[in-house]
Amino acid sequence: MKLLLSITLLTPVLAFSQITITESDFSDAGDTALVSLAADLTIDYASTGTNFTWDFSNLTHLSQEVNEYNQVSSASMLVGMVFGTFASPAYQATNFAASTSIPLDQIGTFLPVNISDVSLFSKNSAASINSVGYGVTVDGFEVPFKSDTIETRYELPLNYGDTYSSRGYSNLDMNPVYNAIWRQYRQRSSVVDGWGTITTPYGTFDALRIDHTITEVDSIYIDAIVSGFWLELPIPPSHDYEWWTSGEKEPILKITVSTILGADVVTSIEYRDIDRYVGLEEVSMNLKVYPNPTTDVLTVEGDFVDAKYSIVDSKGSVLKTGILSTSSSTIQVADLPVGGYQFVLSVQGSQSTQLFIKK
Repeated sequence: MKLLLSITLLTPVLAFSQITITESDFSDAGDTALVSLAADLTIDYASTGTNFTWDFSNLTHLSQEVNEYNQVSSASMLVGMVFGTFASPAYQATNFAASTSIPLDQIGTFLPVNISDVSLFSKNSAASINSVGYGVTVDGFEVPFKSDTIETRYELPLNYGDTYSSRGYSNLDMNPVYNAIWRQYRQRSSVVDGWGTITTPYGTFDALRIDHTITEVDSIYIDAIVSGFWLELPIPPSHDYEWWTSGEKEPILKITVSTILGADVVTSIEYRDIDRYVGLEEVSMNLKVYPNPTTDVLTVEGDFVDAKYSIVDSKGSVLKTGILSTSSSTIQVADLPVGGYQFVLSVQGSQSTQLFIKK
């Protein structure tokens, strides 16, 4: 009887376990990870603690994307010189992947050049996951550039209660393509503030919760007829809340909250998931939907003509449809309720999707 009682008392404790996140739990060259995107302004991102149970099983996917991590050796010779085996050890990247770390929409507003295909180069090691630089395409020319100060995104191994801070400084000189310079300064403060189990539509997992507080100052030097000048770009401070488990290569769930006009707004939700669009071809069309968040009007740009659009709410209901006859159009959304939406663009059996927030 005493033995049975002991086992019974131990059972709730064994249901949870504190895990450790190591280098092997992060994506590296050759890995892919499918994630679903959701929108929910009321999601509870703040609750955390020890032996905690997070239930996000009601998340509804609005779109999906595949995160691909590439071999540095597959890039151009110029990239290889900057981040490959000929680079100094600190800058020898182990992978690169598409990134949204550079505010292309804002930069494009001020520059008469086309900046696209942003890649973040990372160096994974047993001690850390570091951002060592970027690669961008400026008017068709590939421009790789190292970060003058390397940002540590994760100090490893990660355990409950760990804290660390890091900063990154990057300087993109677009010469000789165009006389302009973009600078990014990021300050990161991270704390592992919870452990327990998390449930999403993907399943239930033991997890660590990490809160990254990020402040960023971006500025751009613009060449003028008389003299050039520096212009600061408004990048709101944000929190990245992440739940990590063993072996999944990406966070099980990541919620980004930005401080906009003094209020905290959920601007992004993504989670590991299965393929929920089997057989559907998703293409980029270089789709841009902005401003995001918006209040009255959406501007839609991309490589398309005579495309059908739909605006879908978090329950899957289609609220607006129409035809965009040109590659740059505006859509009135002032009548939409406050919340998160999916913008779906369809052309000849293919589609591209973007999430946006209506304030």
